[in-house]
Amino acid sequence: MGIDRRSFLKIVGLSALGVSSGAWEVLQPGEVDAAHGHAAAEHVEKAATRWAMVVDMRRCKDEKGCTKCIDACRLVHNIPVIDNPKREVKWIWKEEYEHAFPDSHNEYMPDELKETPFILMCNHCDHPPCVRVCPTKATFKRPDGIVAMDYHRCIGCRFCMAACPYGSRNLNWINPRPYIKEINNEFPTRMKGVVEKCNFCVERLAKGLQPACVEACHCGALLFGNLHDPESNVRRVLRSNVSIRRKPELGTHPCVFYLV
Repeated sequence: MGIDRRSFLKIVGLSALGVSSGAWEVLQPGEVDAAHGHAAAEHVEKAATRWAMVVDMRRCKDEKGCTKCIDACRLVHNIPVIDNPKREVKWIWKEEYEHAFPDSHNEYMPDELKETPFILMCNHCDHPPCVRVCPTKATFKRPDGIVAMDYHRCIGCRFCMAACPYGSRNLNWINPRPYIKEINNEFPTRMKGVVEKCNFCVERLAKGLQPACVEACHCGALLFGNLHDPESNVRRVLRSNVSIRRKPELGTHPCVFYLV
């Protein structure tokens, strides 16, 4: 997009001001801009759909070495395979418990849980800090709760990467296209200097399909559904099991839940 250096620095300055002062607070349904003096609505109906993921680690840990969800995501979204960890791009990956939940780790936990690789991805937060700091609005939150990206608007400033407390975003430091083993022509490839992440398979949801990772998970460890529907699969599971979320103390309200 056409933007000169002076305009970019102005945008960056405003973004930094918004981060420090909270002036760019993302308004939720029913909230209003106090600067305009409007009164808050007394009752606001929730959006009909709020997509969420449940990861049942009790099932996943029995499938040691399984990467079906990761492989499916990589294939569908043209994610490059780059061996250099400083340049790699990942939408779904595995991490040990102590790194995934650093504030919940203690020496008295079962060894089995400490050694279990947890499946991680973008948490599609209710209050995503990445959206607040993006100067070009390349990152935005959809009405259904999915934190999406417009690759054409991304200028690679990496503010969103710095703001994300979950390490869910990656910059294409190099041209990713030569590192894509098999290109899926139904999904766009990215270019050098563009940030990307998990998108909850919005392109598949539009066709009435489940996310690729959920479809590929044969052990049933991944569940995806509407959090606002009391009878949805995710609500039934969360209602009958104790779940945890990553770094809940930050107030981002992640919409990826883990059963342990």
